[in-house]
Amino acid sequence: MPLERPPLEHGGFRAPELVELINLESGLRLDIRYATANNFVGYPVYSEARAFLQKPAAEALIRVHRKLGAQGYGLMIYDGYRPWSVTKIFWDAVSGPKRQFVADPAQGSRHNRGCAVDLTLYELITGQAVAMPTDYDEMTQRAYFDYPGGTPESMALREILKAAMTSEGFTVHPREWWHYDYQDWQSYGILDVPFSAVAGR
Repeated sequence: MPLERPPLEHGGFRAPELVELINLESGLRLDIRYATANNFVGYPVYSEARAFLQKPAAEALIRVHRKLGAQGYGLMIYDGYRPWSVTKIFWDAVSGPKRQFVADPAQGSRHNRGCAVDLTLYELITGQAVAMPTDYDEMTQRAYFDYPGGTPESMALREILKAAMTSEGFTVHPREWWHYDYQDWQSYGILDVPFSAVAGR
């Protein structure tokens, strides 16, 4: 029987405290493709182009952004907290090898916990996203963090992003250079709250 609601979890979790990223740092840039048709499912799955994280993760991300400023870069956010129901949409939309790039809704995802962020770098001078080895959400081995076939420039930029993110407690997903998990993700439960109902947004 298909799963129609988030999996039941046991154990104590921290109370969720999702915060909107641009409320903490206006210099962040947003490219929330899941609020548009420019994504791998081909239609909007978010009604609003917003990005949220649990407060400790959000504060760590802002520190990363400010560190990168000294190198001429800022952070461009593709996605943060993702309601569980959207994870299920993604799972149902793909099959075969592509499922390694989406979370199984039976387990939930770190995005569902508000402790994962998809992002890239942008140049402060131009405001434009840098050229990475692939575009966001490419479901091929070229998206792997250790993919060796990018240009020297794109691979160097990928490393700059990693160094900054890991310095503040984030870990890169091995199959997605853009996906970073915050160190405390296990402390939060799976959420299925729409953006419009996020408290304190």
